[in-house]
Amino acid sequence: MQTVWQKVKMVFTDRLLRRRVLIMLAALFVFRLMAAIPVPGIDAAKLALFINNNQFFGVLSIFSGGGLSTLSIIMLGVGPYITSSIILQLLTIMVPRLKQLYQEEGEIGRKKFAQYSRLLTVPLAALQGFSLLAILERQGVLAGIDTFHKLVALVVVIAGSVLLMWIGEIVSEFGIGNGVSLIIFAGIVSRTPREISQFFFSFDASQIPTLIAFLAVALIVIAAVVFVTEAERSIPVTYAKRVSGNTTSGGVSTYLPLRINQAGVMPIIFALSLLLFPQLAGAYLGGLTSHPILASIGHALSGFTQSTWAYALAYFLLVFLFTYFYTAITFDPHQLAENLQKTGAFIPGVRPGNQTEEYIANITSRITFIGGLFLGFIAVIPLILKQLTGVTSIAVGGTALLIVVSVVLDLLKRIDAQLSMREY
Repeated sequence: MQTVWQKVKMVFTDRLLRRRVLIMLAALFVFRLMAAIPVPGIDAAKLALFINNNQFFGVLSIFSGGGLSTLSIIMLGVGPYITSSIILQLLTIMVPRLKQLYQEEGEIGRKKFAQYSRLLTVPLAALQGFSLLAILERQGVLAGIDTFHKLVALVVVIAGSVLLMWIGEIVSEFGIGNGVSLIIFAGIVSRTPREISQFFFSFDASQIPTLIAFLAVALIVIAAVVFVTEAERSIPVTYAKRVSGNTTSGGVSTYLPLRINQAGVMPIIFALSLLLFPQLAGAYLGGLTSHPILASIGHALSGFTQSTWAYALAYFLLVFLFTYFYTAITFDPHQLAENLQKTGAFIPGVRPGNQTEEYIANITSRITFIGGLFLGFIAVIPLILKQLTGVTSIAVGGTALLIVVSVVLDLLKRIDAQLSMREY
């Protein structure tokens, strides 16, 4: 406990680190302030009833940071920005220029890639905002507004999404942690007091065994996330001896740590953002009664909900595949093997160059398989429990818990890294 308090004290006594923490807190405060500013012309009672009875909007509320529950100006949250990042990263497989820009051109290339993500965010926000406003208008949530005010509401929603994207990037660059992940984290945590109060207001003594079981599962999930996130596969590395005059360097043995879950929480976020599209399209097309074919397609897509095993299977597969995909674009065995060879390092029993690259790639593939299975299983646990128990209140809880634990662990690691830099 003393070590923890020492770290807290160092955070607020170091000028640079204190500045980073304050920037992060100020950005999250502005984000929560914007989440309380509603779009004009909403019926609050109908909105609350609609959100509570719709699982799809419950999931979408994760990415809006709670902004959707009040139909705020940031109702889209960071969803469009995440979707644009997914689309561009998928395109790196098919477009060699994008792959070169992202992986081979260093910091300048990554900045250009990020700029393309920002530009793509605007049309995606327009598409998602128009669909959401149309759906809510049909439900009577947006009533009595003309075409001009609908257009104004759409522009405000797009601007809110772009502003939130900018706040996330400010946190990533000048604060501590990943800005997008912290925004999602803040939105999840902000709902906790309300959900706890609702639970006590509707408490039933007969639910105590079920509640204890859910708490036990939550503790197991937290422990498993911490264990797998911290787990590493160590590869031994030896530096060759170098003699220069009367001095000798090298000859040191160390290890190369490869994390079991190198992708972190991003596969979960990517998978959820993609699974929102069929439900969003279904909710919109289902209301086009004047076009029977489109309406029938919409009703078919609307059936793809969290209450189906097809959704759970698709969720698991997407998380598993995105774990491999995200690891592939963020970790390059070829570059690592090349760097080891340039510095005179080698893996005992493995030749430098291509054999080292293949050796590292094989190990990465095996540990990524374990990490992908773990993330996929943890993601669908709430859906499995929901099918077995019939309790719907935990449908989002497992995903939210996974995101919260992963973001907290990442934040603590970044703070430790900053403190280590300060000591050096």
